[in-house]
Amino acid sequence: MRDTKGLEAYTKNLNKKNKEKLLNKVLRREVETGANGTQQYVIKKGTNKGKVAKGFSGNNGSTN
Repeated sequence: MRDTKGLEAYTKNLNKKNKEKLLNKVLRREVETGANGTQQYVIKKGTNKGKVAKGFSGNNGSTN
């Protein structure tokens, strides 16, 4: 039988996927929400570049 090449490739690919899943589980880090101002908007262009826009609602005053 010459099916061994296909079977070996399949098992190698399956083992690789399983190892990636395991590493994703083990090496995942917990992230602090709101750390370093991640929940605030930083202005990217203009005279206020780099400043944090506090109280910015993002909907331009429109009501839904």
